Amino acid sequence: MIKLQVIGNLGKDCITNTVNGKSVINFSVAHTEKFRDASGQQKEKTTWVECAYWTDRTGIAPYLKKGTQVYAEGAPEVRTFTRNDGTSGASLTMRVFSVQLLGNAGRGDSAPNTGTYTQESGSPVSAGEVASDDLPF
Repeated sequence: MIKLQVIGNLGKDCITNTVNGKSVINFSVAHTEKFRDASGQQKEKTTWVECAYWTDRTGIAPYLKKGTQVYAEGAPEVRTFTRNDGTSGASLTMRVFSVQLLGNAGRGDSAPNTGTYTQESGSPVSAGEVASDDLPF
């Protein structure tokens, strides 16, 4: 099994759909790395991960808003496609197994700052209840 872990900010509010009687929450996560190039110039590289979280418990959906920082893990997949101009492209997607809210981008709303949602439970788990094997560090 290949597992992908990403920490980043949501690029837009999530979308919840029902497909063949199952609920799916779709969201995109942007991870930005800062680095210096060969000439010493500060650069940034952003990687986007399109996420699909298949769960019947969609209680986290109202908190997956643009700018919210999350930790998500799941199985990665690279999808290739042909653009309208005929050139090839690729996108990184992930079937999410768990997602954790890390912050609310300082919006001042009442969204919780933390909570882990897993495919199995679909409900928040406090940090004291998370097994050490489940921690991202």
